[in-house]
Amino acid sequence: MEKEALIQKATETLSPFETAHIVQFLKTLTVRSALENPWIMGAFAILAFYAVVVRSKFVLCVLFTAISLLLLIRYTMPAEGDSLALSSTLPFAFGALAIGGFIIYLYFIKTE
Repeated sequence: MEKEALIQKATETLSPFETAHIVQFLKTLTVRSALENPWIMGAFAILAFYAVVVRSKFVLCVLFTAISLLLLIRYTMPAEGDSLALSSTLPFAFGALAIGGFIIYLYFIKTE
């Protein structure tokens, strides 16, 4: 009886991690909810810790790119229902160029 109760409790605890729930979560994920989700921020923190400890330039660049693109999209894209305007498109374009320039600098110009 105790074993069945333990299995039932484990099933209830792990049910949010089923594939269907994860796919639905990713489909409804927005930039704002991604930046406010503690699980995603925790994964970024673990990746950052790993990259610093191992001194992996690739992981640091991937982490920098992901976070900076999330922030760039959040602060430059218009709100829902608004159309794209030049005032929101230009900062996005130049921000993306700055991110790309920084990554090129890290990989090709900066030496250890």
